[in-house]
Amino acid sequence: MSKTINISDAEWDVMRVLWVAPGAITANDVVAAVAGPRGWSPRTVKTLLNRLTKKGAVGFDARGKVYWYRPRVGQAECVKTEARSFVARVFGGDGGAMLVHFVKNTRLSPREVAELKRILNEKETPS
Repeated sequence: MSKTINISDAEWDVMRVLWVAPGAITANDVVAAVAGPRGWSPRTVKTLLNRLTKKGAVGFDARGKVYWYRPRVGQAECVKTEARSFVARVFGGDGGAMLVHFVKNTRLSPREVAELKRILNEKETPS
């Protein structure tokens, strides 16, 4: 999808439920997964589904009185959009500064350090 879709913090909770579902799920399934843990009413969750549908992030099929929802955008695409927005807002678009900040201020396992080294080595080696 070429249009950038911005998803609010609350909408991320709904999208995560849809992304892990094996297929289309009902509005009631989404409500059951999200409303209780967040303390939201079913109406709030259904409002979020409606907003996501209007944004084009979610599609649905009506089967009788039951609505079945499915994601229309992938999680990776949304993460990429959100990451770009975050880097632009917080680090003035400087991805290197963001990376240095997180590496310095995040506890990393030896495996994560090795993975970062591997990625940086690949960046350093010309193709």
